[in-house]
Amino acid sequence: MFDFQNLAVYKKAKLFHVNCKKIILEKKLDSYVVDQLGRASFSVPLNIAEGSGKFSKADRKNYFTTARASLFECVAILDILKDENKISESELEMMLKDADELSRILYSMIKNLI
Repeated sequence: MFDFQNLAVYKKAKLFHVNCKKIILEKKLDSYVVDQLGRASFSVPLNIAEGSGKFSKADRKNYFTTARASLFECVAILDILKDENKISESELEMMLKDADELSRILYSMIKNLI
């Protein structure tokens, strides 16, 4: 097992991606939205994993910052999907709760690398 696989933030990011995929598979979404949400949500755990393998603080910080930015992208997409009545208020709130927790963890990780 790789060290990053034991990180709570990585596990939470994987679950967030799985939940985004559920929305993608269950809802009738435009193909560009499917692509964008799929890629952005997949980017979060991938950048956490890749950043964990870097030796310098600056490199790790860059990847964790990218993971957080991808998370923000997902939130914007989900917010728009709610406005378009593609997802419910409760679905959005559940996803926002998970995203907020991930964002806070990533923020702490980034700040600790300064």
